[in-house]
Amino acid sequence: MEQYTLKAPKGSKKKKKIVGRGSGTRLQKTAGKGNKGQNARAGGGVRPGFEGGQMPLYRRIARRGFSNYPFKLEAVPVNLDLIDAKYQEGELVTLQSLKEKGIVKARAINVKILGKGELHKKLVFEGLPISEGAKEKILQSGGEIKESSNE
Repeated sequence: MEQYTLKAPKGSKKKKKIVGRGSGTRLQKTAGKGNKGQNARAGGGVRPGFEGGQMPLYRRIARRGFSNYPFKLEAVPVNLDLIDAKYQEGELVTLQSLKEKGIVKARAINVKILGKGELHKKLVFEGLPISEGAKEKILQSGGEIKESSNE
């Protein structure tokens, strides 16, 4: 039967640092903590961000004003070449149909039609924001743009 000798790579196993074990060791007496003071005591030390009583940086920096960032709504861009590939002649392009065809994710709420690529089919776009370049291409291909019917 073969004998396997598995060994850890060199340098991967280190001995635990044992402190305070007499003057024959490097980490004797004060155990590498220096002499006295808050950091030398058991349970000592200061909280993160503490600057010795000086006003800490996180309190010195001004935080004022309002940011709309958490509430901003980003539109998912959808180009005409993708719509041209997925839709048949005369179909209705809405947010719901874009979700059903897998062009946008099911949780998407804002979509904008952009004009990259060519449109070779007559399609009806309803209730979607469309860029100026895309509008021209849709109308050139004989398509139609309707405003949303539920507004």
